Amino acid sequence: MSGPLSEQLALLPEYLSAHVRLTLAALAAGTLVAVPAGILAHRVRRLEGPVLGVAGIVQTVPALALLAVMVPLLSGLGLPGIGTLPALLALVLYSLLPILRNTVTGLHGLDPAVLEAARGVGMTPSQRLRLVELPLALPVIVAGIRTATAWTVGMATLSTPVGAPSLGNFIFSGLQTRNSAAILTGCVAAAGLALVLDLLVRTIARGCALQRRRPIVLALLGLAALAAWAFAPAPRVARGAVGRTLVVGAKTFTEQYVLAEILAGTVHERAHHGARTLSSLGSTVAFDALRRDEIDLYVDYTGTLWASVMGRTDAGPGRQEMEDALRRWLQDEAGVTLVARLGFENAYCFAVRRETAERLELRTLSDAARHAGELSLASDYEFFARQEWRSVEARYGLAFRDKRTMDPSLLYQAIASGQVDAITAYSSDSRIRTLDLVVLEDEKGAIPPYDAVVLASPRLARESPEVLAALRTLDGAIGIDTMRALNGRVDEGRETPAAAAESFLAVRRKQR
Repeated sequence: MSGPLSEQLALLPEYLSAHVRLTLAALAAGTLVAVPAGILAHRVRRLEGPVLGVAGIVQTVPALALLAVMVPLLSGLGLPGIGTLPALLALVLYSLLPILRNTVTGLHGLDPAVLEAARGVGMTPSQRLRLVELPLALPVIVAGIRTATAWTVGMATLSTPVGAPSLGNFIFSGLQTRNSAAILTGCVAAAGLALVLDLLVRTIARGCALQRRRPIVLALLGLAALAAWAFAPAPRVARGAVGRTLVVGAKTFTEQYVLAEILAGTVHERAHHGARTLSSLGSTVAFDALRRDEIDLYVDYTGTLWASVMGRTDAGPGRQEMEDALRRWLQDEAGVTLVARLGFENAYCFAVRRETAERLELRTLSDAARHAGELSLASDYEFFARQEWRSVEARYGLAFRDKRTMDPSLLYQAIASGQVDAITAYSSDSRIRTLDLVVLEDEKGAIPPYDAVVLASPRLARESPEVLAALRTLDGAIGIDTMRALNGRVDEGRETPAAAAESFLAVRRKQR
C-alpha cells in the first residue's frame, strides 16, 4: 500500500468500517460480560478480588501476544484461527477491566442511606438493583465504558497480523513500504474514530449524571447510525468474477505484498478466478491458515518451512533435496501442495556498512565472529528465536556486543544512520545495493536455502486444478534481479505493490 494520499483515502471506507465493526462488537460484548460480572462481584464480596485480578492479568498481556495465543487456541477447537473471531475475542478481553472495575466502584460508592430507604419501602434485591443501584451507578459505569472505548479503538489496529482487516492495514503496510501517506491515513482515522466514539459515550455519561434523556437518546442514535453504516453489506472488490473468490495471503513485508498481487493477477488472467489479497499476516499464521483452508495460497520460503514448520535443526541436505523433502512433507503432513519455485532466493544474511567491512576486514561470518564483541546487531522480530540464529551462533561462535529487535522496515534506516553496526538483511532487498552494504558470506552453510515457493491449500488443490496449472507458469519466472527491482519500485520508487506487480504481469502478457 503505497502512493499518494488519494490512493489511501480510496481504501479508507473498507478499513474504517471493518475497524468500527470490530470496536463496537467488542465493546458491546465486553459490556454484556463485565457489568453482570461487576454486579456479582459487588454482591458476593469474596469474588471481587479474583474477578478483578483475572481481568487485570489479561490487561497486562501484550495485545500481539494475546492475539498469537488466540490463533492456535481457536484452531484447536475447530474454529477459525484467522480473521475477525480471534481479534474480536482478544478485544473483548481487553475491554473488560475498566468496565468491570467501574461497575464495582460505582456500586460500592452508593449512599448507604439511599439503599436503606429502598429496603424500607419494601423493595426486593432485584428491584433495588434495577431501580436504585444501577441508575445511580450508571455514570461511573459509563465512564468505564468510555475508557474501554479508547483502548479498544487503539488495540483494534493490531488485529491485522491475524487477518482481520482494520485501520491497522494502513499502519502495518505503511511501515513496511515506508509510505507516510498510509501511516498518516491510518493514524488520523483511528484518532478520529476514537474522538467520535468518546464524544458519544461522554454524552451518554453526562445525560446519565444530569438525568436528562434527550442527550442519551441522541448519542444512542449516533451509535446506531455508525453501526448501521459499518455493518451494512458492501461488495468486496476482487480481481475476476468467475467461480469462488480466492484469498491470497501475504506476510508483513514489501516483497510479500508484491508477490501476493502477482499471484492474484495470474489467477485472474490465466484461470479466470476472482482473487483478493489478505496482507500483513504473521509468518506461522499464514501457514496455519493455509493448511486449514482459511486462505487459498501464498508465497513462503523453503528455509522458513524447513526450520519453523518442519522443525528441522540442520541447514538442510541441499537446495533440490530440501525442496523434494519439503514437497513430500507438506503433502503428507499438512495436505499442502508446493506448486512452483519462483526462481529467486530471499535468505537471511548478515550485512554491514562498507566502511565497517573495510575497517575490520570483514568478508565472512568467521571474520565477523572475531570482532563481534565490538559490534551491535539488529534483526527482525523473530530471527533471534529461530533455529537459523541458533545454528549461526553454534557454528561461528558469534557473540555481539548488543542485539536489538526492531521492525524490519527500520533495519536499513538503523544501519544507514550508524545506530547499529550490522543487521540481518534479506538477500532480495534492493536496499542492500542502494545503501552499498556488504553481505557477509556464510561459508559454513549455517543458514539453509530460502527459495521462494508458491503453496496451495488442500481445498484449492482438490477443487481447482486449473488454478494450480496457472500458478505453475510462474515456476522459474522471477529471478533475483527481477525481484529486487520490483521491491525497489515500492521501497524506493514509492509505487504501490499492485502497480509493481502489474509492471511484471504486463511484461508476461507481451511474452505470451
